[in-house]
Amino acid sequence: MSGSHADSTQSQDVNSVNVTPDIPIEIVSEEEMALIDAALAAPRCCSPSSSLSFASQLQRNARFIHSISFLSKRSFSGRTESDIEDLGHLGMTQQRNIIAKSLLDRFRKNRALSVTDVTDTEWCEKKMEFNLLFGSKKVNKVMKVGRARHAELEKEVTEKVKVRVRSTEDIWAVKLFNSITGVNQLLFEGLTRELPILGFIKGVWMVGVIDEIQMPVKETARNPILVDTKTRAQYTLPAESQKRNGRLQLMCYKYMWDNLAADNFPSMQFYDFFSLNSDCILSEEIIEKTSNAGFPAKTLGDLVKYFRNMWNMLPASHNQLLLRYEFQKDQSLLGEEKFAYDYDLFNSQIEVCLEFWKGEREASFTPLEDRWKCRYCQFESVCPAVLKPEITPIPSQTDSDNTPS
Repeated sequence: MSGSHADSTQSQDVNSVNVTPDIPIEIVSEEEMALIDAALAAPRCCSPSSSLSFASQLQRNARFIHSISFLSKRSFSGRTESDIEDLGHLGMTQQRNIIAKSLLDRFRKNRALSVTDVTDTEWCEKKMEFNLLFGSKKVNKVMKVGRARHAELEKEVTEKVKVRVRSTEDIWAVKLFNSITGVNQLLFEGLTRELPILGFIKGVWMVGVIDEIQMPVKETARNPILVDTKTRAQYTLPAESQKRNGRLQLMCYKYMWDNLAADNFPSMQFYDFFSLNSDCILSEEIIEKTSNAGFPAKTLGDLVKYFRNMWNMLPASHNQLLLRYEFQKDQSLLGEEKFAYDYDLFNSQIEVCLEFWKGEREASFTPLEDRWKCRYCQFESVCPAVLKPEITPIPSQTDSDNTPS
């Protein structure tokens, strides 16, 4: 649920961590799946892909998982962030000129959209545009507490181990292996958390991290239940617009999950879009960790095969999705919302989102009934919707409250 920045150096020094031999290993990143987007410039050391055996790769004692993570430090885009407050009208003029080129090409070229990109866009397209053009949103105290809670939940089933990465292929290998071992844990323990997922939605690559997945214990069908946990600073349930945003997030995850379970993963497009060499030899540390975990892989192509085979063992996810709300102060449960997956609604929301990202129209403003959001926005002082209240949103956004509850 959170993004991060990635260092483009060719290798990264990390702290060593003692590993208990009888505990299986999962490679898990420190931040959201968007870290996959990071492009590290490194020489590609390649050799023919080795043959794979899918036998004996499932580790049955998967209650706790050692994970491997890489450190990251800088902006994905590699740009210098400007303060919109300092740019004034000049910034607004630049913003109008830049929109001529699609935001997808400008900021996500050879990279994936994250599910966070989608939900931030649904929250307010104008704020998303400002974030891209003038710098990402500031991390406040509430967000820090929320991230810490997610890390705490993850730690209950995962122990992180750090590893050096030296290429883009290594980064993707880490993320794919995270997903493989997470699915493995789900199959044998009935629960996993912080599961990396990726998919191809309407011609656009998308990545995300699912908070929690549970196998049903009472139902005959074994369709996994997708869960997202939201922390609240106030002892109240969120407004409808916030619930709607959370529903969209979970529907994105379900769409991606079901496609992977159906083996709808275009491997060649994956390699081509991200400029990856499937035969590139992975780092020695990654080779060692994957081998010890029962998934021996020497190349990225090896892990892609394991990834597809593992996901193909899963059924489609449950049609009932679960949003859980916790009070940050004491982690008490404020409430839960179960809702049904609505493909038509999801499809229309994604189409509206991609229209914005592909530059097919200008960014819309928050609907009039949701303008309370503006009071909490860092761009309030320069946003036309605030400076000129008569500005109204485009019709497709004013009808966006028609969502399941």
